[in-house]
Amino acid sequence: MTTPPDPTPRSDSPSADGWSDLAALDAAISDCFACPRLVAWREEVARVKRASFAHETYWGRPVPGFGPEHPEILVVGLAPAAHGANRTGRIFTGDRSGDWLFASLHRVGLANQPTSVHADDGLELAGTRVLSAVRCAPPDNKPTTEERDTCAPWLDAELGLVLKSVRVVVALGGFGWQASLTALARVGAVIPVPRPKFGHGAEVVLALPQDQQVRLLGCYHPSQQNTFTGRLTEAMLDDVLGRAAAARLRP
Repeated sequence: MTTPPDPTPRSDSPSADGWSDLAALDAAISDCFACPRLVAWREEVARVKRASFAHETYWGRPVPGFGPEHPEILVVGLAPAAHGANRTGRIFTGDRSGDWLFASLHRVGLANQPTSVHADDGLELAGTRVLSAVRCAPPDNKPTTEERDTCAPWLDAELGLVLKSVRVVVALGGFGWQASLTALARVGAVIPVPRPKFGHGAEVVLALPQDQQVRLLGCYHPSQQNTFTGRLTEAMLDDVLGRAAAARLRP
């Protein structure tokens, strides 16, 4: 079971500047208290708990990214689930969306196992890092525009640290797509006009400084709303993540 970090020092003003490595950034993200509504909600959920997890110690903090320090693929989601990552301390871990995501990553060769149950379950990702645009669990899975913008510097900072190795960004849902485009623009990507629209399977290659390119892929979010209704199937998810895996291996 992951142990929540010491509550001090707190970060009340996220910044994209001054981070030398992912370990330091992850620690700072975990100690962020910048959004009062999100802080209150994540802590209330961790205190009240779901009955089926009543015996567990919830993380109850912002959730950093997960994966290697030099990824070729980034998977960008919306936000932690209240009783998933907000409980386990690892993004997409312990909820139905994560069940779908990591099973698919395993099928396409990007994860060593198909399950993600808790933070110490042995899961390893191959050249892939998973993170969210908003780092705290929001009420009703809906962060506000202000919360999205307040959290954006964490995404900028993480992207800045890993961008040199990244070849593909997979955006889960329209929220992840817009957050990814905006963050890539802030690190120097040339965004086409009109701005590329989100859609499942959408793809755009963006030029970056120093002759680098990054491929942005759109994928429906593996939320229960999408998977229960059939809007997103395993084959559809495998197709997008498989394209990301293939692009990672191209010379």
